Amino acid sequence: MAVKTAVIGLGIMGQRMLEQLILHKDYTPVALWDPSADACAAAQALAPEAEVTGTPEAAIAAADLVYLACPPVPRKAYALAAAAAGKAVFLEKPLGVDLAESEALVAGLKASGVPAAVNFTQAAGAALTDISSAALAGEMGDLVGVDMVVTYAAWPRAWQQAADWLRFRAEGGMTREVLSHFLFFTQRIFGPLTVSWAHPSYPGDPALCETALLARLENEEGLPVSILASVGGAQPDRQEFTIKGRKASHRVSNFSDHAISEGDDFVPVPQPPADRRTVALQAQLDDLLLCMACKPHRLATPQEALEVQRLVEEMLGGKG
Repeated sequence: MAVKTAVIGLGIMGQRMLEQLILHKDYTPVALWDPSADACAAAQALAPEAEVTGTPEAAIAAADLVYLACPPVPRKAYALAAAAAGKAVFLEKPLGVDLAESEALVAGLKASGVPAAVNFTQAAGAALTDISSAALAGEMGDLVGVDMVVTYAAWPRAWQQAADWLRFRAEGGMTREVLSHFLFFTQRIFGPLTVSWAHPSYPGDPALCETALLARLENEEGLPVSILASVGGAQPDRQEFTIKGRKASHRVSNFSDHAISEGDDFVPVPQPPADRRTVALQAQLDDLLLCMACKPHRLATPQEALEVQRLVEEMLGGKG
């Protein structure tokens, strides 16, 4: 039987995942909730057979799986309520913005025993799987470090404008929303990271999120992870993550465009699919079924998401 799913948080990401749940034969969206009537109406148009409930608690009660795409701060309460009701939980990242709250969330999910995972969208993707295999097989030679480059003309980007919280320092910013993906990817291959130094830049309005970040992290062997992120100027979005080896280096651009260099220009491998988002999110949903069945899966665990959050919040606070 298809997994009865509730979606709480019906903004951009909630609606995107709702579309993918509808496409996947093993999921049935049955309940939707958001505090915004407009967001509920848009989601109802996508999934007319699902019920828009009056409360998040009612949405949780109707489902076997609860997907949480709401902002980080309210996410903990909904996740723990779902877990207490014995429901599986799939959370958007970042896990949270307050470390103590997130530690309590991870502990609560673990104590409940329900299946739980966090949606770092590269986790089940071909790029991470292939690069991990290449690194383990020695095809890259000795690993020497990671470079992350993220630049935007504006933040939030045009398609994110409806999610107004993304522009504020309290919960938003590109470090939490974008660099967190690359930090998760790096820790899967390089192991635990620590922040050596970090220099964020903020605008004059203290309520607004960072406009730039320079940082260096290291793994336990001292291999460097270098970060350059900035907002401003007429330019296309650039989201680039390079894992460097002495024999070969792998680059992932825009989350799924995978290319390899052996010293010359990076060569794409393979040709990216026409609809990269659908391919990525369907792979996530496939692995979520494994998670719910308590089988090995590739999705990020809540503990992994917590470790990423530690790095993110330390960098946003500045160090060194």
